[in-house]
Amino acid sequence: MAELSERSGLPVPTIKYYLREGLIPPGDAVGATRARYGEAHLRRLRLVRALVDVAQLRLDVVRSVLDGIDNARTRHDAVGAAHMRLSRTDGEPASHESLRAVDEMLNRFGWTLAPDSANRTALARALDAIAGLGFPVGPDLLDAYANAMRGAAVVELNRVDLAEDRETAVEHAVIGTLLLEPVLLAVRRIAEVNVSRERTARERAAR
Repeated sequence: MAELSERSGLPVPTIKYYLREGLIPPGDAVGATRARYGEAHLRRLRLVRALVDVAQLRLDVVRSVLDGIDNARTRHDAVGAAHMRLSRTDGEPASHESLRAVDEMLNRFGWTLAPDSANRTALARALDAIAGLGFPVGPDLLDAYANAMRGAAVVELNRVDLAEDRETAVEHAVIGTLLLEPVLLAVRRIAEVNVSRERTARERAAR
């Protein structure tokens, strides 16, 4: 336990709490009060820490995500499970217009989603919200996002494919799903600042 604490950077009481909550599996008993922990425990601890500290998920959501990892048979199942557990399914229903806009985008790219997909509904709700502010998102912007995200998804999943075993690959898929979104948002903001600066410079040069 002391070595696991040292290598994971987590205090022993936190590790014991995660054990009690079932977030990491118990170690192999080697005595009445001792247990042996391996690399799988260390990897799971690091994942739990990332989900709690970086993704800022509640422990019940973390437990649900971990259940998805443990029960996933393929990497694709793991990504789908993470999406399902993180996407809101409550709230106001999306409008038919926005759902149609999402479906039309999917058709243009040859993508498919289940009719009850949480991601389909979440995107449609976001379109409703921004349209209500007088800034509707047209197919040009949706397609630009889809093209950019498809390229990012290919690179992300290629990294997952480099994992040596299924468990590590599944965990990488979930980590990417949960923890890379802040990176995408930050890069988008950086791009907007610089595109705006470039346009301003061109306008000044043209005067």
